[in-house]
Amino acid sequence: MPRKKKTETAENTEKKTGQSVEGVTDNATDEEPKLENKSYELILTEKPQAAMKIAYALGNAEKRSINGVPYYELSYEGKNIVVACAVGHLFGLTSTEKGWPIFNVEWQATYNLGKKSGFTKKYYNAVVQLARNANSFVIATDYDIEGELIGYNVLRNIFRQQDAMRMKFSTLTDHDIVDAYKNMSPTIEWGLALSGETRHMLDWFYGINFSRALMNALSKAGRFRIMSIGRVQGPALAFIVAKERQIQEFKATPYWQVYLVVSNDHKTEVKYERDITKQVELAKFHKLKGKNAIARTEKSEQKIMPGFPFDLTALQVEASRLHGFSPSRVLQIAQQLYLAGLISYPRTSSQKLPRTIGYKKILEKLAKHTELVKHTTRENPVEGKKEDAHPAIFPTGEYEKMNEEQKKLYDLIARRFIACFCSEAVIENKKIIIEIDNLKFTASGLSILEKGWMQVYKARLQEKELLDINGNVVIKEIRIEEKQTQPPHRYSQAGLVSELAKKNLGTKATRASIIDTLYNRGYIKNEPIEATSFGMILISTLEKEAPVIIDEKLTRHFEAECEKIEKNKDKYELQKKIVEEAKKIIIKISESMKKKLEPIGKELTKGYEDLQKENAEQAKIVKCPDCKDGWLVVRKSKVGRQFLACNAYPECRKTLSLPPYGFIKKSEETCSCGFPILMAISKGRRPWKFCFNPECPAKKPHAQIST
Repeated sequence: MPRKKKTETAENTEKKTGQSVEGVTDNATDEEPKLENKSYELILTEKPQAAMKIAYALGNAEKRSINGVPYYELSYEGKNIVVACAVGHLFGLTSTEKGWPIFNVEWQATYNLGKKSGFTKKYYNAVVQLARNANSFVIATDYDIEGELIGYNVLRNIFRQQDAMRMKFSTLTDHDIVDAYKNMSPTIEWGLALSGETRHMLDWFYGINFSRALMNALSKAGRFRIMSIGRVQGPALAFIVAKERQIQEFKATPYWQVYLVVSNDHKTEVKYERDITKQVELAKFHKLKGKNAIARTEKSEQKIMPGFPFDLTALQVEASRLHGFSPSRVLQIAQQLYLAGLISYPRTSSQKLPRTIGYKKILEKLAKHTELVKHTTRENPVEGKKEDAHPAIFPTGEYEKMNEEQKKLYDLIARRFIACFCSEAVIENKKIIIEIDNLKFTASGLSILEKGWMQVYKARLQEKELLDINGNVVIKEIRIEEKQTQPPHRYSQAGLVSELAKKNLGTKATRASIIDTLYNRGYIKNEPIEATSFGMILISTLEKEAPVIIDEKLTRHFEAECEKIEKNKDKYELQKKIVEEAKKIIIKISESMKKKLEPIGKELTKGYEDLQKENAEQAKIVKCPDCKDGWLVVRKSKVGRQFLACNAYPECRKTLSLPPYGFIKKSEETCSCGFPILMAISKGRRPWKFCFNPECPAKKPHAQIST
């Protein structure tokens, strides 16, 4: 059946989970379902755009809606089908119990769990209505732990079924969707579902109980602040704090690097093979000037393989290095590209590209849009060892209009994929060695003999020309540079994601959001990541009073146990065992913390007050141009509108307007008018730089910058 071409996007609530690449208007209208009095098969997807892709891939679908929620009706091989979406998690864990520790939790509709989830109610009701006349059910949510749990909760709480058919796909292309439908599994992936449920329960037990404990301790000291700590959040913050302590404790020491300028046919500079740490040692080098030495040039060829196909962590690291994208932004953009059918499923830890994805066909499609494919020479791609339920991230060969950020990430993925089919690069390493008075000096050069995959993907190494030098040389000059040892580098966001992945803490889908939470709680700031005084004190308090909470070994232990559920035959028994073990640990920690609430509260109060002072200092934008004594700071009106106001109010009533959206932050730049340039930062948008001076001669907003 031919596909009905249609371009559309879901409404704003749908954009939160995956917006259309093309971004055109949704024009569905509410109608009575044509299949209302007929039985049909109900396919449940995780996101609205996935529902659209599946519906149009299977047939000439008709888009309909219930209270603005889109769904699709179609006929495929004589079977009536309805495709609906769950818009992510429709159920979440909650408890009516007060205090801590508590463990009596239940799954409830997420629209009951907070205002932010209120938009899910109409999706919930639409799925309930569509399930009434369904005679069979298919789960087509994302094929991973979170997706399986979403489907499992709808299956048991809305469909009221013991099991369902399961579609599994790694791309939202027509071919893969039809193939996934024709080759459905007769059952959901129970291992993934129960593993996901167990993780959610452990996260809830840790997060709710220990967060309540910290806030309880803070309240004992007469303060209130929303605080959180969790299974992965605690160890992640501990890594950052440990790095901050190393930096604070670091004491720079001097060292010296010695260079010789030597000459025969031409001049060459060589460097002593090690750094000098004692100044007294420098005297022997000054005596070398004017002496003769013997030089030799050594050469060696080296083959460099292309990089492995991207898993999510590697993509986040590279996109940060090349484009400055944060890990969470990379995941957002990749999700958009996936839902548009342009790349494969991004939440993967695999470095494998199975033959079943159709290498040749993808490369042929890519060749229509780029000449880079002409450099491919391999029949099979270069691969790594890591495997997952989904293959490594790859372009599908489909192509649509993209915005600037999407183009950058798509280009990165496509180039890496093409490079995997290219030959090795061949480089020549050159080393000049000069020995005199038992002292060894060297200089290194590099030249690319065959570019291979480097014609497609940007390499980190750079050519460095170095002319051969052999035989007798004269030492013309001695050059000594004094330097200082440098403190350890702070983690970048991508670096921390990589560190968590190496230590098997968290999942590929959650690591970026954990870092976002640490920022939101005021535990960390800036990029590279710097621990705030509040974050430092929180970790030092937990180290002293409840070290198990930030113990990475315990977190890794439970991660490994949850992974066992996925493959264990006795899944329910193992789930029960893991949950009971976690309860015992949490009860033990809670009993200890309850005896120490006052000292914990005093420590946290100190951190809280330091954070308030820090925030107040950071909030200062510029000296008030009217009173000259106060500072202009960001304020909010009763209706939530942001503006700048003098903190000397009510003595000074100076105010200036600000953009209606985004977190306002002072940049490091200054406008030509003398006012500091501000940035409005909103999730899912590029930061906007602007001058807030109403008398600015330029009267023009500054250029957008990427995250």
